[in-house]
Amino acid sequence: MSTEYLLVGRVRRAHGIRGELAVEALTDAPDAVFAPGRRVLAGTREGDLSPDARELRITHSSPFKGGWIVAVEGIGDRSAAQAWRNRYLLLPAVEVDPPAAGELFIHDLVGMRVVRASGDEVGHVSKVLELPQGLIIDVRRPTGRSVLLPFDDHTVTEVDEDRRVIHVDPVEGLID
Repeated sequence: MSTEYLLVGRVRRAHGIRGELAVEALTDAPDAVFAPGRRVLAGTREGDLSPDARELRITHSSPFKGGWIVAVEGIGDRSAAQAWRNRYLLLPAVEVDPPAAGELFIHDLVGMRVVRASGDEVGHVSKVLELPQGLIIDVRRPTGRSVLLPFDDHTVTEVDEDRRVIHVDPVEGLID
């Protein structure tokens, strides 16, 4: 995943007939990221600029049903908005406030070691999946097999950012 740009949103669908976009916020500060006058860039899920990368200047935004309705310059009707469905929105990393103490960017989880609370090695995080139910980490086992673990308070007991280790205590049978 690129660290030059950070994912801040995903266009879910067109909204209405005036070219507005229904956007899923992938940031803790959507009111600042999607503020009128702000620019976002078209990108990929991996955080890279799209081959047809385009800067989008936000003209209006408002919270809507757990997401945001965002209007941008140059997208004036439903047909144009539909072309943006399932596209990702990025910001240059230098324009994003660093995470607070004890917090991480989602992309920082990739590559971290995963160990059980007992100290037994589980593997390394190969990718992070964002599902409606929450974050899931895809952990590549030393055997080459993968296991999916929820990244929640029930499974993850500690994240040691300095040592890049995630301690887990999954329900019985989830890993084996």
